[in-house]
Amino acid sequence: MTNDAATPLQIGPHTVWPPVVLAPMAGITNAPFRTLCREFSGGKGLFVSEMITTRALVERDAKTMRLIHFDGTEKPRSIQLYGVDPETVGKAVRMIVDEDLADHVDLNFGCPVPKITRKGGGSALPYKRNLLRSILREAVGNAGSLPVTMKMRKGIDDDHMTYLDAGRIAVEEGVTAIALHGRTAAQHYGGTADWDAIARLKETVTEIPVLGNGDIWSAEDAVRMMRETGCDGVVVGRGCLGRPWLFGDLVAAFEGGGAPAAPVFKEVARVMVRHAELLGEWLESEERGVIDFRKHVAWYTKGFSVGSDLRKKLAVSSSLAELAALLSEVDGDQSWPLGADGPRGRTSGRNRVVLPDGWLDDPYDCASVSADAELDTSGG
Repeated sequence: MTNDAATPLQIGPHTVWPPVVLAPMAGITNAPFRTLCREFSGGKGLFVSEMITTRALVERDAKTMRLIHFDGTEKPRSIQLYGVDPETVGKAVRMIVDEDLADHVDLNFGCPVPKITRKGGGSALPYKRNLLRSILREAVGNAGSLPVTMKMRKGIDDDHMTYLDAGRIAVEEGVTAIALHGRTAAQHYGGTADWDAIARLKETVTEIPVLGNGDIWSAEDAVRMMRETGCDGVVVGRGCLGRPWLFGDLVAAFEGGGAPAAPVFKEVARVMVRHAELLGEWLESEERGVIDFRKHVAWYTKGFSVGSDLRKKLAVSSSLAELAALLSEVDGDQSWPLGADGPRGRTSGRNRVVLPDGWLDDPYDCASVSADAELDTSGG
C-alpha cells in the first residue's frame, strides 16, 4: 500500500518527505518523544515541539526555555507558538529569529480547552477575523526567512465555521502552509473528523500546502486521507501515543517498502524503557524521567494482557530498573493486539464552547484578548 500520487511537502525552504508532521501535544512531544519518532522514521518527516506560549518565551520562563531545546540531529527545528496578542507574538518570533532558536514557526489556533476559549484564545480566536490577521501579520513580518505555518479547527461550532475565511487570510498574510483539524471546538476530540472540510479547504486555498489532521490512527489512514481530500500532507497527533513506531509505518506506506511487522510486547517494552531513559536524561533525573513516563504506560500497553495489578505498579514505578523488572513479568511474545491501532488519547464528545460575553456579536470587530488566555495548555 503506497501513495503514488504523494509528493514532498514544501514548508518554505524545507522539503519534507514523506509529507508527515508530528502534531504538537502538551507534555508529550518533548525532545525525548521526538527523538523516538525520528529514530523510527529514519529522520524522515517533520517533528514539531510542544506548544510554547509567546508571553512565556518573551519573558524567558525557565520551563519554556527547556521546552524549546532541540538536539543536534533535529533538522529542521520546528516550534509551535500559541499567542493572543499580536505584539507579543511578533516579539516571540523576532526572538526566535535573532537567537537562532528554530527553523520553522507554527501558530496554534486549534486549542478547544474551555479555560482558553472563554478568554477568546485557541479555536475561538479565528472567529475574530481582524485579530487573526493582525497576529499573522506580526508573525510573518518578524520571521525574516523563517516559514510561518498555522494549525486550526473548522470553527467554533457548526453554526460558526471559520476555516475557509481563516485560510484566505493566511494566504493574504504570507503564511506558508495550513493544517486543518477536521473538528469544531465544540466537538473537542469526539465524534468523527470531517475529512470533507479538509478537501474544501484544499479547493479554496490553492496557493499554499494544506495539511489534514484528525483520525489518523494508522499509516493506511494517512494515505487514504491524502487520496480522499487531495491534501498535501498529514498531521499525526493522538495516533502515535504509545506508538512512536507509527512514523516508521508511515515512511513505509509512502515509499512502498512494505509495512513493518507489528511489534510483540517485548519489543514494546524495550521502547518503553528507552523512552523513560531519554526522559531522565532530558530532565537530568532518572526518577523524574520515569515519573514523567507514567502517563505513557496505558497507551503503550493498550490491548495487551498485562493485568490490573501490574498496570497499577507500572503507574507508580520510579526507577528504570523497577520499570524494566515489572515489564519483564509480562509475556513478551504477545502479538500486537487486535484493534490496538484504533483511537487512543482523549475522546471527549460534543460540548458547548465557553466564550467571552458578546464574542459572537461581530466577527470583524477589533477584539482584544486578555493575557490570561495564554495559559500553559495545548491541543487542537
